[in-house]
Amino acid sequence: MAHLTRGKRLQLMMLKLQLTKQQNENAMLMARALKLQEKKRRKEAQEEGSTKKERRQRSVWVRQWITRRPRYGQYATLMKELRREDEKGFKNFLRVDVDTYYEILGRIEKRITKRDTNFRKALTPGLKLAITLRYIAAGDSYHSLMYGFRVAHNTISLLVQEVCEAIIAEYGPEEVKCPTTAEEWKKISKGFEERWNFPHCVGALDGKHIALRCPRNGGSTYYNYKGFHSIIMMALVDSNYKFTWVEIGSEGSAGDAQVFNKGDLKEVIEGNIINFPDPDNLPNDDQLIPYFIVGDDAFALRTWLMKPYSQRHMTEAQRVFNYRLSRARRIVENAFGILAHRFRCLLTTLQQTPTNATAIVMACVCIHNLIIGKKPADVLEDADQEDSNHQVIPGAWRQDRLLVDGATDYASNTSSTAGKKLRVYLTEYMNSEAGSVPWQKDMI
Repeated sequence: MAHLTRGKRLQLMMLKLQLTKQQNENAMLMARALKLQEKKRRKEAQEEGSTKKERRQRSVWVRQWITRRPRYGQYATLMKELRREDEKGFKNFLRVDVDTYYEILGRIEKRITKRDTNFRKALTPGLKLAITLRYIAAGDSYHSLMYGFRVAHNTISLLVQEVCEAIIAEYGPEEVKCPTTAEEWKKISKGFEERWNFPHCVGALDGKHIALRCPRNGGSTYYNYKGFHSIIMMALVDSNYKFTWVEIGSEGSAGDAQVFNKGDLKEVIEGNIINFPDPDNLPNDDQLIPYFIVGDDAFALRTWLMKPYSQRHMTEAQRVFNYRLSRARRIVENAFGILAHRFRCLLTTLQQTPTNATAIVMACVCIHNLIIGKKPADVLEDADQEDSNHQVIPGAWRQDRLLVDGATDYASNTSSTAGKKLRVYLTEYMNSEAGSVPWQKDMI
């Protein structure tokens, strides 16, 4: 090296560095290739093991007692007997009467019909609907339904989702439809005025938690303030316990105000997209007052959303206003209670993914609204009633475990000045001769 010039020595050093760098890159590529080969080998081994496991599980094509479904299954035996001998029992079994069952079946039959194959006959649409209605009515496990209807539990897990999606597609657009004209909103307002003595109210708003198992890799996203995993159902209800707007599926860790602020309803109200009626006079009054919805303390006070006064240091007039508002707001509590009392799967912990749970809850809402439209007496018998002195007689739904209210996140519900002024005016109106009711002071 001594006889080499300085330039030659530099060239040799650069060459060595380049060779070393190339060797390192080759080594890295080799290691990466080996890692990918190992990963591929493990995946193939896992798939092979899974296939072997599946083959071990499928020791028989179908269990023999399942093949006797046409003779001994509940759809072929019990349901026929109930339909023929005890229609009240049929209604209690599926939570819908015979006529409603066949109406739903006629509407969704094409959506859930499958073709027979060379290996087996497809399940009939009537059987699929019966299993689904029994599942949402009782909240039974798929294994429990398997032994009753003689249909494999893994098949039931697929058909329940299929039927619920068919019900939503068929009934959702017509049964859960938010009003979009001033006349439709005024009709709802008239119901609140006549039945619940709260004029200009066009809906009662609230949110509830629907319990479900912890989603895979869900972490604490769906873990709510009550200590269980859930999705949130936010709903607006009219004076007849009918859901006019619902939003289902938000993470249980969120609060009511957070869900509402991110939802569509707030946006369309503030943008006047759904055409709230123009301000109008209250009964026996000459002041123009806007129309509004009512909610609890979780929401922000606005001119289009009224909520009660804080419970501390209230005047008599404010307590009267809170009573009148709570009487109107009780409608949404009853709607949730009646829904869960009829479809008891909502009182259990749904063993579903959030997406599947959302479809099941939405299907329950569609059927609930369908029943109200056809046979409202079936709903009223479960709701709270008032005696001649306007004391509340608890409805049948209050005997069940109640759905959990959404969390109140106070950081998101700052009240507006205009909303406060409107609430003050309504308080004065409801304590005046023009807007008071005879029994209101006996209730505070």
